[in-house]
Formats: sequence, C-alpha cells, structure tokens
Amino acid sequence: MPQEAFLHKMKYSTDDIAIIVALEEELPETILPEFKIFYSGVGKINATLKTAEVIYKTNPKLVINYGSAGALNKNMSGLHQVTSFYQRDMDVTDLGFMVGETPLDDINQISLDEKGVSCGTGDSFVSSNQALQTDLVDMEAYAIAKVCLINKLDFMCFKFISDNADAEAGDNWVKNMSLGKIFFRDKILNLFNK
Repeated sequence: MPQEAFLHKMKYSTDDIAIIVALEEELPETILPEFKIFYSGVGKINATLKTAEVIYKTNPKLVINYGSAGALNKNMSGLHQVTSFYQRDMDVTDLGFMVGETPLDDINQISLDEKGVSCGTGDSFVSSNQALQTDLVDMEAYAIAKVCLINKLDFMCFKFISDNADAEAGDNWVKNMSLGKIFFRDKILNLFNK
C-alpha cells in the first residue's frame, strides 16, 4: 500500500504530528500554525538529538522531516517525497565495506516505499559529485529516519530542491532554500485534509 494511502486511513490529528526542520528560514511556524514544528539545527548529530528529544517530550505518532536538498539528479526540481535514505559520508571502504555502509550496524539503507526518491545524508554541503549516488543530498534526513525506525514511529520526508549540488550550490542554496515552504504547506494541508 502506498505510504500516502496508509496515512489517509490513519487520519492523524495535528497533535499526533511533529515536523522537524533544520532551520526556521526553511519553514517558519507561521506557515503551518496548526502543526508542531521543531528546529534541529544543521547536521546528523543535531538532527538525531532533536528527534530523540521531540519523541521523548511530545510522543508523536508521525514525524515529518522537511527541508532543502541538493539535486544530484539534474532532471529534478521542486518538492519531492523521499522514501529511501542513505548515509553518504560513511566511508569505511578501506576495511571492505561499501560507501554508505556502517560496519556492524543492521540499519544502513532505510526504505519506506518503492515510490519517491532517494536521499544521501552527510555532514558536508555538497558542491561536486559523490561516491554514493542518490537523487538528492541533505544533512539531516537519514538521521531522523533512523531514529524514527528504531522507535517504531511512522515517518515521512519531503525535500525542496534548492540547488544542483554543483559549483554554484552555495549561492543557489542561499537564494532558494526558503522557496519550498509554500509547496510543503500545500502538500501537508492536502494530505491531512486541513
């Protein structure tokens, strides 16, 4: 069953949903005032800590991650639902592991559904090709997805493409990272019939 069909059947209330975003500039609380929005800060460690805190303090049934992302797939633009998550900066290839594979960890790739796009998460801003090829790159999604998986919570992720993860990525991210908030708002209001 597609994830969106499952979510419609669940009929979450806004009290059941926690939206986690790295930066307030990406999604100010005023855009979705009826939802609980939490800001993690940038990077995997900050995202992990904030997600654990949100779960502990608010006990959500569904966690949604939203934010900006770079596109490695140059044919993509706009807002996308991410359903496959990788840790793009985990590199222990010298010991015989694949890029993105954490040694002795049962959870490496996280897949929610066959539809959607893939995202490689890492603690670096991407402005060139990557060893691990995914559709998108960001700095938080994998960490949030893994915390939700371990805690058996429903999880969704939406990313707005702010740049093409190339030499102009830094300038384009600054110009575009806040543009997706209206697309995300409309998607969430439509999904949850608000």
